[in-house]
Amino acid sequence: MLLPEISNLDVIAQEQARARQNRLTKPQGSLGRLEELSVQLAGIIGNAQPKIKEKAVIVMAADHGVAREGVSAYPPEVTPQMVLNFLRGGAAINVLSRQAGARIVVVDIGVAFDFQGVSGLLHRKISYGTQNLSRQAAMSLEQCEEAIQTGIDIVAFEKERGLDLVATGDMGIGNTTPSAAIVSVLCRVDPELVTGRGTGVDDSGLQLKINAIRRGIDANDPDPHDPIDVLRKVGGFEIAGLVGVILGAANLKIPVVIDGFISGAAALVAGKLCPASTQYMIASHQSVEIGHQVLLRELGLKPLFNMDMRLGEGTGAVLAFHFVEAASRILSEMATFDEAGVSGKG
Repeated sequence: MLLPEISNLDVIAQEQARARQNRLTKPQGSLGRLEELSVQLAGIIGNAQPKIKEKAVIVMAADHGVAREGVSAYPPEVTPQMVLNFLRGGAAINVLSRQAGARIVVVDIGVAFDFQGVSGLLHRKISYGTQNLSRQAAMSLEQCEEAIQTGIDIVAFEKERGLDLVATGDMGIGNTTPSAAIVSVLCRVDPELVTGRGTGVDDSGLQLKINAIRRGIDANDPDPHDPIDVLRKVGGFEIAGLVGVILGAANLKIPVVIDGFISGAAALVAGKLCPASTQYMIASHQSVEIGHQVLLRELGLKPLFNMDMRLGEGTGAVLAFHFVEAASRILSEMATFDEAGVSGKG
């Protein structure tokens, strides 16, 4: 497939933003990572005083054949039930998005349920869930590429509606299993070191997950040098869709806030496909999932906070919107020493 062209950040805008930060009415560097984040935003958007008004979280939903292996504490029927909960406004992501002033885009990219006639949902179903990755490839190459293109197309459409900041979200029972498989292969670490409890499986459930991932890697032999091969063999439709969202956002110079482990797995694939895309990523939080720290280190990303979260849905990313918008406002709204008539450092 033809991947979008992603350029490096605007160095001039970054230099101007950094110079302005150093003239604001505060000791230089006293706002710590907010200052770093503001300079990154300037480089992404191409404006030394970046403005953020329109915010959205794109929640990709899909089911997984590997869920039949007992890798989740919840049955697959929960995926469509939660999608309907999103549409009714009753989930955690709805609450946090309302607080952040962000709109939610819910996408059926591969749920094993017929949502025919359901309004408010983007119907982009590629198939009714993936194949069981522990026994065969999760999806075909064509399906994988279609899922990535779906994400690219959706973020482009949202840009036309008005979009200054986007977050990645997910829903899919069993999806920490393909995420761990992706991280294991692309980071070349044993599955046991990147596989967590997900929805809260017990010790036996955790071992089932690890064994399913090992069988899947052995059966499919994904090529660690080929991120698309890894994604299609041991990934998921929502993960592939989020790869497209990330690449599409980077292509359109939109900062993309990465949620937790599932979104992180998508970010890892995107970063391996287009290394320049990592410059447009903002890691929201450190997930409880043990593989999350491994993939963030591989990507060279440092999360903004750690609150022991592991829900997904985009909750951590939307919570991080407050930090991102604060960084933008500090840079664009705070007075310089000259503007305020305050004596600077001698």
